[in-house]
Amino acid sequence: MDTKAKIFTELVEKNQGIIHKVCRIYTDEKESHDDLFQEIVLQLWRSYDSFKGDSKFSTWMYRVSLNTAITLIRKKTKSKETDFNEAQFINLKSEDKDEFLEERITLLYAAIRLLNDVERALVLLFLEDLPYKDIAETLGISEVNARVKMNRVKIKLKEIMSKMEQ
Repeated sequence: MDTKAKIFTELVEKNQGIIHKVCRIYTDEKESHDDLFQEIVLQLWRSYDSFKGDSKFSTWMYRVSLNTAITLIRKKTKSKETDFNEAQFINLKSEDKDEFLEERITLLYAAIRLLNDVERALVLLFLEDLPYKDIAETLGISEVNARVKMNRVKIKLKEIMSKMEQ
């Protein structure tokens, strides 16, 4: 394996959790998750030469992963509508088995799935506790715009979750 491929492989292995999180937000079954994961890794490799180190690798990786996921989801939704089964979306295992917390998390993820693609990306990055500067850089928007959009998405999520609980 050449040096470039070795470095790339190490970086992806170290940061593969990012890809899995993106896949979890944009897919609802294992097969789709695996397909998206492979597509993201392929796109990361294809665009690896464009990574100049101006930002953190993880920030660049989020950007490529989110763009790939959004592009694929949009292509699929143009070709067919899919049913969403929120019970399949997330399978949380908690050592405490706090059923109320698990229900709330499942509800939150179901609500996130109802957001548009950009809003989902924004929430994912926010839930990762990334600073707004990094969120803005990843999404290609200003820091102020990231804050404003996130505040609007929080309100939207509360409304969605409220309706889902009724």
